[in-house]
Amino acid sequence: MKGRTLTRADLCEAVHNEVGLARTECASLVERSLELIVETLEKGEMVKLSGFGVFQVRAKRARVGRNPKTGEPAPIDPRRVISFRASQIMKTRVDAANR
Repeated sequence: MKGRTLTRADLCEAVHNEVGLARTECASLVERSLELIVETLEKGEMVKLSGFGVFQVRAKRARVGRNPKTGEPAPIDPRRVISFRASQIMKTRVDAANR
């Protein structure tokens, strides 16, 4: 799978092959799972997928940055960002696959 992107369609196909549900049911299952993750993050809550990792919303405060072209100071507004921390199991598997 090197150089290829995993898509929603790929996830649906994998669920279809593994579980045997109809493709439309698999698609709605994948869509609902992703929607549930997004809804939880919108509320500012953490999403922990055991053996995979943790998605978390962090608040970044306002700060002064610089316009890289002109060097002029530019204010950066406060915002919320999503961070992901991979589980140790995932880190180990990815590392082993690269050897």
